[in-house]
Amino acid sequence: MQVSVGDEMAKKRAGRVLSIPAIEFRQGSGRRLYSFAIDGKLLHSFCTVSRVSRQGTETLTGYQRPEVAAHISQIRDYLESESPILPNAIVVAFDGTVRFRPHQGIPKTAYSRQGTLDIPLGPFVDETLKPGWIVDGQQRAAAMRDARVDSFPVCVVGFVTDGLEEQRQQFILVNATKPLPKGLIYELLPSTEGKLPVALQKRRHPAELVERLNFDEYSPLKGMIRTPTNGKGLIADNSMLQMLANSLTDGILYRYDDIEDQLAILKAFWTAVATVFASDWGLPPKRSRLLHGAGVVALGFVMDTVAERVGKSRQPVSSHFQQALRELAPHCRWSNGTWDFGGDNQLKWNEVQNVPRHIQMLASHLLVSLRRVAVQK
Repeated sequence: MQVSVGDEMAKKRAGRVLSIPAIEFRQGSGRRLYSFAIDGKLLHSFCTVSRVSRQGTETLTGYQRPEVAAHISQIRDYLESESPILPNAIVVAFDGTVRFRPHQGIPKTAYSRQGTLDIPLGPFVDETLKPGWIVDGQQRAAAMRDARVDSFPVCVVGFVTDGLEEQRQQFILVNATKPLPKGLIYELLPSTEGKLPVALQKRRHPAELVERLNFDEYSPLKGMIRTPTNGKGLIADNSMLQMLANSLTDGILYRYDDIEDQLAILKAFWTAVATVFASDWGLPPKRSRLLHGAGVVALGFVMDTVAERVGKSRQPVSSHFQQALRELAPHCRWSNGTWDFGGDNQLKWNEVQNVPRHIQMLASHLLVSLRRVAVQK
């Protein structure tokens, strides 16, 4: 009598069995998959994670990345919030010791049937004897394991294979899928309620300001910020978000809690930019660096500096900004000529790129020029 690999492994795993209601369904050329719900805190009782490593200096084993502590911490905080939801399924590769028992007399379809999935629970001598490997959802599984909650049901989709190669292939296919564009995520943030991961929570307020600047009736930037739903905009949303984040952290916008006050300052400043640099306003970044990423972020520091001069007792208005920008204009080379950043640092107007070094050079040049004009007055 022939003994299967699964039968041999089962002998090594004498112990308890977790029997759980499941749906078996077929995909492709007869491949069977199993979908079921389970308390996420039980996942590690029958699943392990095969991390990428090398045996000696040559052989690559495993396929998962190491746990990312910061990401797991964010998910855990979310799970401990008031009404969390994790709708995406954890994907698990099972070996041949897992058994599906179909229920008799229950309606089924041409591609699915209901039954019970029997999963060995050990005790296991070591992690390698566990019947399941997490192919997708390692961070979520770790967060559920560590979260200070009694339980958290989650959906699992599993498939059976004894081969590491197929597990690795499925891991690559699942994780190679193109994620949502960040711009789309940021555009959704203003209308998203509830608790979000810390990184997205920090982006929510700047994203709301971008939305208002882009769609308010009397905004000088109306329709000019390029987002996934406004592909004709000239200013990259990420550049505007960066400018806003800088000011909200260390600039004039930090002073004000009310979004209407913040918007009043932003609209006043960009109205002044449009007025003083009228010949460059509305030109695409290829023809002028005014609305280019480097220009937008650098001008944000100008806004903060001018507002600081106005003083804490007054809110800056467009005339304050216009006066300063007119004094600054002779030192600008948005669409022709060469920027003189001092020393050997000279760049033609169209050589300025949206990279940290160029942004820093441009911002420093504008701020130094402002100070020199102020001293000469």
